[in-house]
Amino acid sequence: MKSTSASMSSFALYILLFSSVLFTPTHSSVLLKDEGDGDLVDQICKRTPFYDLCSKILHSNPLAPKSDPKGIALIMVNNILANATDTLSYIEELIKHTSDQQLEQDLAFCAESYIPVVKYILPQAAEAISQGRFGFASYSIADAEKEVDACNKKFPGSTQSPIGDRNSIMQKLVDVASAIVNLLLNG
Repeated sequence: MKSTSASMSSFALYILLFSSVLFTPTHSSVLLKDEGDGDLVDQICKRTPFYDLCSKILHSNPLAPKSDPKGIALIMVNNILANATDTLSYIEELIKHTSDQQLEQDLAFCAESYIPVVKYILPQAAEAISQGRFGFASYSIADAEKEVDACNKKFPGSTQSPIGDRNSIMQKLVDVASAIVNLLLNG
């Protein structure tokens, strides 16, 4: 009888601990709630390396003011995906119209870098954010940045990259998204 009683009390303790984990508020629901001005977009953007870029993107999205931090992170990742998709299309057009074989090869390398970003990496980051898997989202965003950086390295030194401005914006967007996801991750 003692072992049954001990098993029951252990089971009850387990249920109590499990339920406290289930019903504990998520990081995104408590993140930044006590700051004074009430504009969550501004509060979050102030914690990113490029406030103006973050603020411009999020304030231009009608869903952002109605979103929680998780929704804001998702909006930012979807913005990066749109930007990466546009950049990939731009690279493909440049490849079609260049007669310089070395430039064509370098651009083809960049296209190969952007394809996984567009097709797999950023969609996986968005899905991970939606599911509250912020660690995986952070990893995916860092992976996207590595791919953009690999493209940048194809145009070293004095060679002017025909997509340098686009890559620069992509890197800034990724830095902003990374900062937002890290806020969610670290609560």
